[in-house]
Amino acid sequence: MVDGTLEGRRRAVVPLVCVLLFISGGCALAYQLLWHRLLSLVFGVSVYAAATTLACFFVGLAIGSFAGGRAADRTGRPLFWYGLVEIAIGLTALVTPLAFDLLEDLYVGVHGSLPDSLAVLTVLRFLMAAAVLIVPATLMGTTLPLVVRGVVAHAGDLGPRMGLIYATNTAGAFVGTLAVGSWFIGSIGIRGTFLIGAALNVAVGIAALMISRAWESDRRVWTAEAADGVTPAQAPEPATARETRVDFDTDLVVSRQVRYTVLAVFAISGFAILALEVVWFRVLTFYVDATSYAFAIMLAAVLVGIAAGSYLIAPVMRRRHDWVWVLALVEITLAALALLSLFFMAQTYNFYDGDVARSWPFMVAVSLFGIFPAALVSGAAFPIGLRIWASGIDEDATGAGERLGTFYSVNVAAGIVGSVAAGFLLIPLLGTKTTLIFLASILLVSGLLLLAALPGTRRLVVGVVVVVAFVALIVVAVPNPYTAALENRYPGEELLWQDEGAQATVSVHERPDVGPVMYIDGLSQATTSADVVELHRMIGVLPTAVHPDPKTALVVGLGGGATPGAIAAQHGMDVTVVELSRGVIHASDWFRDVNYRVVDRDNTHMRVDDGRNHLLVTDDRYDVITADIIPPGTAGAGKLWSVEYWRLAREALRPGGVMLQWIGDLRPEPYKMIMRSFLEVFPETTLWYHGQLLVGTKGPLQLDRASFERRLEFPETRAVLADVGITSFDDLMALYYAGPSTLHAYVGAGPLLTDDRPRLEFYNPFTDKSEVVDTNTIRDDDSRILTG
Repeated sequence: MVDGTLEGRRRAVVPLVCVLLFISGGCALAYQLLWHRLLSLVFGVSVYAAATTLACFFVGLAIGSFAGGRAADRTGRPLFWYGLVEIAIGLTALVTPLAFDLLEDLYVGVHGSLPDSLAVLTVLRFLMAAAVLIVPATLMGTTLPLVVRGVVAHAGDLGPRMGLIYATNTAGAFVGTLAVGSWFIGSIGIRGTFLIGAALNVAVGIAALMISRAWESDRRVWTAEAADGVTPAQAPEPATARETRVDFDTDLVVSRQVRYTVLAVFAISGFAILALEVVWFRVLTFYVDATSYAFAIMLAAVLVGIAAGSYLIAPVMRRRHDWVWVLALVEITLAALALLSLFFMAQTYNFYDGDVARSWPFMVAVSLFGIFPAALVSGAAFPIGLRIWASGIDEDATGAGERLGTFYSVNVAAGIVGSVAAGFLLIPLLGTKTTLIFLASILLVSGLLLLAALPGTRRLVVGVVVVVAFVALIVVAVPNPYTAALENRYPGEELLWQDEGAQATVSVHERPDVGPVMYIDGLSQATTSADVVELHRMIGVLPTAVHPDPKTALVVGLGGGATPGAIAAQHGMDVTVVELSRGVIHASDWFRDVNYRVVDRDNTHMRVDDGRNHLLVTDDRYDVITADIIPPGTAGAGKLWSVEYWRLAREALRPGGVMLQWIGDLRPEPYKMIMRSFLEVFPETTLWYHGQLLVGTKGPLQLDRASFERRLEFPETRAVLADVGITSFDDLMALYYAGPSTLHAYVGAGPLLTDDRPRLEFYNPFTDKSEVVDTNTIRDDDSRILTG
């Protein structure tokens, strides 16, 4: 039998609204990932640019939550307004790709007139990002207070309802993260994903308007009748509902001091949790390759933990407990689990053997072992804290929206500070291990603050025991995360040097029988082994060897320095190197015996920046553009493997300039995709050096024996070319593999790599078992076309 009472209708509304919030949560995380990706195309992928855009997004959420909470209490139809907000989110999200196109033009236009100051650039980036994101992000922030106020009719329902709603919204975010982070961008594209998200938001909005019409209209009528002293006798409240509500914690009353202590605790907690995410993500890159799949799994582990914690605590919130005492224990448990997270990650290797960095079961296991327990407890804490903070509101939940809005906005605002502080200050100054201990310690302090607010002596005993146990955990169970990961991933190597900077963790190890090896976030980047050094030098030597008279060169990425060093050591060259991490510049000193001491040379100019962003804004023009080896499957690498990137490089070339692109030993499908996309920009491309290097020119490549031999007259140039086995023009021509007509025929028609669809970054490495391409099948005998 259908329950036609107001209470029955309210109960029917809750699951419907949860479905809408699940979809809305998925869309919100999808937009966050998409916006970050689009802004990285404009501002670059440096940690400063990333933090700027993330902060802008969270500022919008905080503002929206604060304003939405107050608006929710002032309207009699919060679900109606929630529906309108969802429609507005969809419409604003739909136009953001166009807004980013305009933003890029504006950024390029004003960048050249600004001083070369990181502070000025950061402010500019924030203001520009805010112009695009602040409206949709603020709208997103208003949704939670509106929905909660729409379905909470009794004060005692706030904790249980909030737990259910928060968990469902976060569960949707988990699904959105996995879907977009592992499939949608690569398969459907950024713009296609925006279209799907916008359509879902609009559908959610329309559904909310329909629910509002059915539920909130009835509620207004019933509320008016109750105000006139008329109780609808034909629809009495079910006995089960009355009996259940007796058990609700409607009598929870705490002092103003305790409530504000709880608010302070969640400011601390918001700071610590977002900062912990930065630490966890940094540490996890030591264990697994930094692919887009890995980052999606890491973020999903956080979200599923928070959702599960909120789901588990929601039904318990209906019971009477000393919730301040419970919250204190939860915060202390969270502090302990944060400490143990590094220990849990290290133990994952006990269940796996060999090189498992790209194994998806290992990615899932190390993320769940390390992150999930603390995220689970964090998810349980939020509804408890909100219930305490909202204590004392009227029985009809008047003021619940404002309390929720304030609580959530404080938590989010503190999170902004935490994420920025962790990346820019704590990790560079303290290192990941000490940063984690510091964050766990302030979580412990938040629990102790709650204990101090409780009456009685047991709080003192518990506090002393907790502090002693916490110190013991620090001593016994907190490993050095870098050592714990790399000793398992790269056994038998001795750590020589390490730098934990804002951008990345860079280290140099001594590998037996090889020598020094550079790692960037756990990924091998440079060694002194002969074959690796030859390849990196060839990436610098070949474009200068085929250019008739090179003078200037741009190298994207320093690595060990062998590539720019091989250019800078030649006669008359001026080299600009754009490197994201300052730590890599320092680490290259360990490779000075093979990089021609490139950092110390007067004709080398080091710039700490994003290579693509440099090409976007620079007015400089170069004879040669090349890059250190950047694996195409690395997270975020798609912006350096796209038609748009190569077009920027083409525009930055002088007449007669040469662009060199490493293509590597890949499977046939991605190999052809790279070549096809490069040919789209450089139709006269030629293939060299075992089929691994593409040489792009604006017109047909013409080589002249006499010009080349004149360059060999300079001793420094002759020595560098000899280091890669080029001592004559014939040696150079022996490296040739295939010409433009052969390459066009080989790749045929097919998909391209673009900013909108970075297929290669999302190319699934777990299912493709095909062999590496046989480049000998591409070779032709048309090298004569190069010499006229």
